[in-house]
Amino acid sequence: MFEKLKGKSFAPSQERFDTIIGRTTHIYGRLVLLDSVRIDGKVTGNIETGKDNKVTVAIGPTGEVAGDITAHRVMVAGKVEGNIYAAERVEFHKDSIVQGDISYGSIAIEHGARLLGLVIQNPNQPVMQVSATDAQNAIRKAQESRS
Repeated sequence: MFEKLKGKSFAPSQERFDTIIGRTTHIYGRLVLLDSVRIDGKVTGNIETGKDNKVTVAIGPTGEVAGDITAHRVMVAGKVEGNIYAAERVEFHKDSIVQGDISYGSIAIEHGARLLGLVIQNPNQPVMQVSATDAQNAIRKAQESRS
């Protein structure tokens, strides 16, 4: 049964990235996005999207983010050191490393991905109605209950 899954990966994304942060680029500071972005370099600071924007943040295999990420969809193939708030979907690809809490609408994790933190599905609201604040509150509530 599991042999059929061996070696398979997620379906290729049809996502269009308006901005690409290259391997040799290191950005220090808060990024506020209006369009989807692919990060192959390094970002030190939080990444945020507009509340109603359906923006995707993709971290490529060489990409690194040190800060929180708030977006509609988040795809990680590289490293993230910070919390992730994905209103719709979060994907962790093989060899990705995430140190931080994750709040999501739906989730996909490839074999080999490493996660260190709380993994919490957004509250029982339709995915489209979940805001970043709702996701942050759910994570705070879970952190308080484990203390």
